[in-house]
Amino acid sequence: MQTKWSQESQVSIMVCDTEGIILSMNDKAARVFKKSGGLDLIGKNVMDCHPEYAQKKIHELINNNQSNCYTVEKNGRKTLLFQTPWYENGKLMGLVDFIFEVPSDIPHHHRD
Repeated sequence: MQTKWSQESQVSIMVCDTEGIILSMNDKAARVFKKSGGLDLIGKNVMDCHPEYAQKKIHELINNNQSNCYTVEKNGRKTLLFQTPWYENGKLMGLVDFIFEVPSDIPHHHRD
């Protein structure tokens, strides 16, 4: 049974192929990127939405089969971005971009 668990998730999820073409976005991603076109971005290249340094990083992630994680703060809201490769039958197919809203006072636990 296949479910569409990600469509209404509170996490922004965008998927692109190895060329940077946006293949899918969930509802949250469409809202996050509304000013840039929202769902109309599907079929367009993610590189067109990023400055040169970010384009270089995306190429690096795809070419080296790597993940990237960082936080940003904008308008007093902190977000965590996680970009990671996705695969089909063991073959690299592109990147998935997850964006999580993070509370400023997020608990941190050591589980040694």
